[in-house]
Amino acid sequence: MNTFILLLLLLLSSSCFAVDRITFSTPIKDSETIVSDKGMFMFGFFSPVDSTGRYAGIWYNNIPVQTVVWVANKDNPVEDMSGVVSMSEDGNLVVMDGRRRVFWSTNVSVSASANSTWAQLLDTGNLVLQGTENDGEFFWESFRNPSDSYLPRMVLESDARTGRTIKITSWKSPSDPSPGNYTAGLAADPLPEVFIWKDGVAVWRTGPWNGQIFIGFPDVDTGLFLNEFALNNDNQGKVSVSYANDSGKYHFKLDHEGYISQKSWNEEKKNWSVELKLPKTECDEFGKCGQFASCNPRRKPLCRCIKGFEPKNYTEWNRGNWTSGCRRRAPLKCERRNNGNGNGGEEDGFLRLKKMKAPNSTQRSDANEQECPRSCLQNCSCTAYTFDRGYGCMFWTGSLFDMQEFRVNGIDLQIRLANSEIKKPNKLPVVVTIPVIGGTFIIVFCILFARRKATKRREAEKDRKAKLVFERMEAFSSGNPTQAHLINQAKLKDLPLFEFQVLAAATDDFALANKIGQGGFGPVYKGKMEEGQEIAVKRLSRASGQGLEELVNEVVVISKLQHRNLVRLLGCCIEGEERLLVYEFMPKKSLDSYLFDPLKQKLLHWKTRFRIMEGICRGLLYLHRDSRLRIIHRDLKPSNILLDEHLNPKISDFGLARIFHGNEDEAANTRRVVGTYGYMSPEYAMEGLFSEKSDVFSLGVILLEIISGRRSSSFHKDEETTNLLAYAWKLWNEGKASELADPAVYDEGFEKEIRRCVHISLLCVQELANDRPSVSTVIWMLSNENSDLPEPKQPAFIARKGVSDAESSDRSSRKASINNASITAVTGR
Repeated sequence: MNTFILLLLLLLSSSCFAVDRITFSTPIKDSETIVSDKGMFMFGFFSPVDSTGRYAGIWYNNIPVQTVVWVANKDNPVEDMSGVVSMSEDGNLVVMDGRRRVFWSTNVSVSASANSTWAQLLDTGNLVLQGTENDGEFFWESFRNPSDSYLPRMVLESDARTGRTIKITSWKSPSDPSPGNYTAGLAADPLPEVFIWKDGVAVWRTGPWNGQIFIGFPDVDTGLFLNEFALNNDNQGKVSVSYANDSGKYHFKLDHEGYISQKSWNEEKKNWSVELKLPKTECDEFGKCGQFASCNPRRKPLCRCIKGFEPKNYTEWNRGNWTSGCRRRAPLKCERRNNGNGNGGEEDGFLRLKKMKAPNSTQRSDANEQECPRSCLQNCSCTAYTFDRGYGCMFWTGSLFDMQEFRVNGIDLQIRLANSEIKKPNKLPVVVTIPVIGGTFIIVFCILFARRKATKRREAEKDRKAKLVFERMEAFSSGNPTQAHLINQAKLKDLPLFEFQVLAAATDDFALANKIGQGGFGPVYKGKMEEGQEIAVKRLSRASGQGLEELVNEVVVISKLQHRNLVRLLGCCIEGEERLLVYEFMPKKSLDSYLFDPLKQKLLHWKTRFRIMEGICRGLLYLHRDSRLRIIHRDLKPSNILLDEHLNPKISDFGLARIFHGNEDEAANTRRVVGTYGYMSPEYAMEGLFSEKSDVFSLGVILLEIISGRRSSSFHKDEETTNLLAYAWKLWNEGKASELADPAVYDEGFEKEIRRCVHISLLCVQELANDRPSVSTVIWMLSNENSDLPEPKQPAFIARKGVSDAESSDRSSRKASINNASITAVTGR
């Protein structure tokens, strides 16, 4: 009997510890805590080191080193252990002491009674206030009122329209969590970047966002550091940045000295591992060297005026006080003209500085690579520019501030100088007095002359081939003004050209043993260059319905894009009848080779599948919104999603993509419908209308295939439904959405997440384009697991029984399709 009572008490005790919420009838006292559903975080009262004050806060659970990530009453501690966290009469969450004095409150307009609201601690570390009358939305959340820690799924935000910002704030000291001197957050104007401020004055910054990363990190692996960051910009003044990491025991912390550290829990050593701490060197200090000067931590002294400039105050400069910076030695043409010197004389030029931190106050231009320097010269205020295919033309006006020289990373900064400051070759007199020296000089000259002539001959041949390619590209792009405009931007010598013999040698004459795939364009071969680089070579098949037009389109589009979730194009080859594209090699091949293989699909665990879904969405968001071009892919499907060695997804095959400029309509019409049945949106397949929302439809189908492990068209005649969309809709209406999940990866622990992903997928495949969410909204819905989602409407069931996703919808042409990864073309009806 005693044993039974003991077991019962233990069970009751464990159930109490599992409670993750505070209600009006179940407040918590100082000695009590609540724990998130999966035991990741704990909420209760604590005292910092060397302090007797009691604070209500959130810390990691099951970690021996108490690590507090959020504090409620941070500037108003309870003086004894009589503290209580409860729901107030007006429905707010409050911290009180034994005399019912309020020390902190969520202090929001709840419009509900205390009995209908509650506070819940989520496994993300977010403490939320919600109720029965707000349809699942949060009245208040700690993620939007952070302390000194930046957690996965948390958002830093800047909204110019409302003035609302979400920043993290340091503690005053390790024993005092009240707001300290340092804050860190997002500044959106003119380009988004993260700053650390001390008492409102900038002390460090990340450099501007280029669509993939922040480009101002000193000599660190930015790909490793930032590979989970995503930035959303509505282009109307609201910008936010968030990051996701599979490990819950991972965060950024802004300490009381102004350093921000990237920390992850080391289970073996039982301590926090600091993976990166910024600012890293003296040169990271904002504006260390003043204007028109660069800082190098490997140089003594640290600061140096850039070429063409001199210290403003030599006395201070020589004493190591560089704050006054430097000034220009020779005036620019505009200044000379304004001073009455005729037309100003010779045109200004540019000095190239490599691997530089982008100066402060970056601005962006729509100018192409050729126009970028010209647009800077035509603007008297422009003092520098840079151009990169990832973020386009960026320029600076006025003084250049906060520059640093990196060993790796950085940009190539073009500094505007007066013509007299541009380096010219030295003309040194050469006196030849000994016949032997003269003879040697003649021999060396002849060798160099012959080598130079041979080099010029090779360059001329390359120019000739490039010109031929260029002319053929122009011919095929005459009906597409946007594409023709982009081709005209290209420099002939910069076209990524490979010789056919080099590619044949790399693939062992396109040996069958090196064949790794087959598409509508033709076979794909693995190759290895002489220097050891592995490549993938796509070779046009003579039976293919595609050709130079698709190749031109892909070269123009993807060569200007850089993102971790887009495959990288290394070059192309057009010789005679041969047309080839050369890509980075993806060792895991395409997503469909794993997803629909009974053995390999078991390797795609649910977390991996979820990460793949997020990666595809981020790549698509870059195409639609973050890249310098706006691109509609038009042929998204698993065979066009490649996987790297870590199973990270990369969108490929841009032969059918369409480019939009910012001033073009949101949607377009085409008479030539291209794509693959089962993935085409109804408005595109039936009317030739395509937009970002037609890519969203394809994305929804792919998400359903990733969840289920089944092809959209894999349903047999004896099954109740015609395709995957119909099957998913049937399960959704029956309240069995989680049953769609692939049995190989189904886990009850992820049931809620699986059901949510099915919900999001169905929103993407709704029949009307306006009903579908944007890709940025899809990413937000995937990242915010407790946000309320609209009910999906019935999807469009455009795939028919007996028609596979590989079959061409052009039944009149009946072109041969080698496998189910082919690209098809139809005539719109």
